[in-house]
Formats: sequence, C-alpha cells, structure tokens
Amino acid sequence: MKGGVFGILKARFLLNDDAVKNWRFIVFIILLAILMIANTQRYEQKVFEIAKLSNEVKELRSEFVDRRSELMKLKMESTISDKMFEKQIYPSTVPPVKIEVKKEEEKNFFKRIWQ
Repeated sequence: MKGGVFGILKARFLLNDDAVKNWRFIVFIILLAILMIANTQRYEQKVFEIAKLSNEVKELRSEFVDRRSELMKLKMESTISDKMFEKQIYPSTVPPVKIEVKKEEEKNFFKRIWQ
C-alpha cells in the first residue's frame, strides 16, 4: 500500500512501459472536463438571458397596461368634449337621425344612374 501511494504521488504510472494508455485516459478526462466547463458556461449565459428577457417582458406588459388605460381615458366622451370646448366646438343639441335605404329603392336608384 505504501509503495502504491508513493508511486502515484511520484507519478510513476506516467513513466512506466504502460504509460501510453494512462496518458490517453488523462487527455480524455481533460477534454471531458473542458467540455463540461464550456457547457456550464453556455447554460449560465442562457439563464442570464432568460432573466433579462423576462424582466423586459414585465416592463413591456406594464407599459402596455399604462398606455391602454391612458387611451381609454382619452376616448371618454367627457375628455373629448372638454378638448372640443377649448376649440369652441360644442356638442349637438339635435339628436342624430338614422337614414334607412330599402333594397328596392337602392336598385331603382342605381338603374336610373346607369341609364
């Protein structure tokens, strides 16, 4: 046991006749470690990007809600009438009248126009 531990510490397994197999294994382990580190870094970058985009979505959603409430306020009849009052345009006192056109009258009207 004592000779085995000292052999590992002195790296005799890298200098033996069988050292080529050991070097291949060590290089393989190093390449796997490099791949694992690169993969972890890519994963962390994507997590940060997702967090950033998530915050941006929240900000845009709140801005949308603010704009929608502002638009609803601007579309209110009282707001429009106040703005028109400043330009001296007043609401009509006469209610609107609906104009109805019957189909037959419409056909006759178009026939007279084309004749």
